[in-house]
Amino acid sequence: MTGTVIAGTNNLFTVECEDDVIRNCTIKGKVIKTDKTFYNPIAPGDVVEIAIDELDDAKGQVTLIHPRKNTFLRYNVKGNCPQLIASNLDYLILVTTPEEPPFRPRFIDRALAQAEHQGITPVIVCNKWDLAQQMQADGRAEDFEMIERRLNIWEDLGYKVLRLSARTGEGMTEFAEILEDKLSAFVGQSGVGKSSLINVMDNNCVLRTGSLSKKYGRGSHTTTKGTLVHLNLNESLTEGVRGRKANIIDTPGIRRFVLDDIKADELALYFREFDQFLGKCKFGANCKHISEPECAVLKALENGYITQERFDSWMRICEEIRTGSWSD
Repeated sequence: MTGTVIAGTNNLFTVECEDDVIRNCTIKGKVIKTDKTFYNPIAPGDVVEIAIDELDDAKGQVTLIHPRKNTFLRYNVKGNCPQLIASNLDYLILVTTPEEPPFRPRFIDRALAQAEHQGITPVIVCNKWDLAQQMQADGRAEDFEMIERRLNIWEDLGYKVLRLSARTGEGMTEFAEILEDKLSAFVGQSGVGKSSLINVMDNNCVLRTGSLSKKYGRGSHTTTKGTLVHLNLNESLTEGVRGRKANIIDTPGIRRFVLDDIKADELALYFREFDQFLGKCKFGANCKHISEPECAVLKALENGYITQERFDSWMRICEEIRTGSWSD
């Protein structure tokens, strides 16, 4: 029996099977083999084969994982190994906010690098855009301009960027159009409103949402494990057309995103604006792009082909990889 993994934790996975039965499944012995050890061997979105329990039709055992189109993962520091977040994605939706919680562009830059490494198409969503507009009304033009500049930088690099609000509905129609008939994973820090966005998409889907910590401006983990949700898109977002659907993997909030399987001297390969300049330095592949003479990357920075913000972000993330000290 073939099925799709909906959710899972430890050695218990919820699998939606081709006969429309949802079964609780465990992994059968050591049948599942991968080329390296994972914090969790199966993720939402995985297509698997199961053997149905002879005594209980609602249970089964996973015997095989079908080849994956892609996987999105991060390094789990506690488990000291990579952690699968989602598999077989059409889009990776990177959710951030202008504030509440604070805007953290380096979190997005890390996730973009991991997405580039895994070959997944990312979409950047700045939720709570009404708060950014309020910044302008409150006379905080510099804060707004900083956020807008970073969003524009990502757009100029070719990334899709949406400014929207689950509270006001701004931008939600375009968002629904992107998600329709696709499998997308929502990834972001706690409190950015991933579950709220999903609730707006489908009136029949009610996921728990949480409030922010007043002391730290962080959200609580209202989503405790990655879960694949089938959405019947709200007709108000589809020009009244019924029956349009989207598949979303809602993931727990991530406070610290640690890159997996990317070395410091390889990180530039996953900053797409660096690509055309790599290998053209005087010292070729040995160039560190810090202070070397005739460095093509530094020349591109000087001439504005690489922005100072992204260069600084690349430098900081390189240092985090080298030292193993990761910030929020």
